[in-house]
Formats: sequence, C-alpha cells, structure tokens
Amino acid sequence: MDWNKLADEKILGKTLKALKERGVEVMMVNDRKEALEKIKGLIPNGVEVMNGSSTTLGEIGFVEYLKSGKHGWNNLHDPIFAEKDQQKQGELRTKSTLAEYYLGSVHAISSKGEVLVASASGSQLPAYVFSSPHVIWVAGINKITEDLDSAIKRVREYVLPLENERMKKEGFPGSFIGKLVIFEKEMMPGRITLVLVKEKLGF
Repeated sequence: MDWNKLADEKILGKTLKALKERGVEVMMVNDRKEALEKIKGLIPNGVEVMNGSSTTLGEIGFVEYLKSGKHGWNNLHDPIFAEKDQQKQGELRTKSTLAEYYLGSVHAISSKGEVLVASASGSQLPAYVFSSPHVIWVAGINKITEDLDSAIKRVREYVLPLENERMKKEGFPGSFIGKLVIFEKEMMPGRITLVLVKEKLGF
C-alpha cells in the first residue's frame, strides 16, 4: 500500500464535502508556503498560541516562525521553557491546552470525513477534542485514505513505525499508540479548521 499517494481531484472533492458535513472547516492550499501564510492570516495578534509536536508544522516553517517572535502572538512555549521547576512546568503544559489557538496535524483523513489522531502521551488531545476554542490542523493530501479501516491501517502500519524511528533518533526508547482518537463530528461550528495542502507533508 502506498500511504503517500496524493489524492486526486475526485477524492479531494468527496473528502472536503464529507469533512464540512462533519463540522470541520477546510481551507485548501497548493503548497507549504501557502499553508504558513494561511495560518498567519487565521491567527489574530495578541492571542495565546500553542502547538503539539508535529513534523508537518516543522516542514511548513511554522515552528521556526513561532520561535522567531515576529508574529505578535503570545507563544505559550516561552513560559514553559523558562520554568525550571518540573512540577510548575507540568502545570503550565496542562494549562497550555486551553490556548486560544492550538495547532497541530493529524495522522489520517478518511474520504468519508473521519479524522484520526494517534498519540503516546495524549498531551495534545485535550486541546484537539475540547479545551481549545480554536484548533488549526495542517495536513498534506497524502494523509487521505479511502475509508476508516484504511485510515486506521495507515496509523498502525505506516505512521507508528516512522514515529518510533524518529523518537529513537531523538534519544528516546521509541513510541507507541497510547491513545487513538477518531473525530466523527465537531459540534461547535468554526472551532476546527483544517488547512489541507496539495503536497506530501509529514507522515
């Protein structure tokens, strides 16, 4: 199975319609440069911004842009990294899931509109699922699968081995699927925005 095959226009049209019917606002862009510019336009000045670990956000340049401080946002990473007390740092990380804008990516998108996110710790999931009032996902169209079964297979057979390898290179024991969330429907219109990019991004 080629898990990085880019969805064609027919599948894209079907997927966009299904996502919107499930309460996810979708914005299509051509490439990673456009994706970053779209994000800049979506987030107002002065708001709290946090993101989960994401290869995709790194690839589009968002991580470096957030670190640069050139955006006018309140980067919640700064007070977390500045805090040396581990207990207080943990409390700040927990509070960061309440950020006004929380960004990240997803691991699979069914053409029928289901969205899957896998996590070992689950640290980003509270924001995704409920606690953040504005969630922005960025994903390449290589993450679109035919249906829910193939989306789950993508996570288990493709994403997990690559994430496991990445974590080992970072000096950790590896990774595993601690939590697997299937987004069936968002009940609060406008809370989740998916910036869908017409190229391969992340894994």
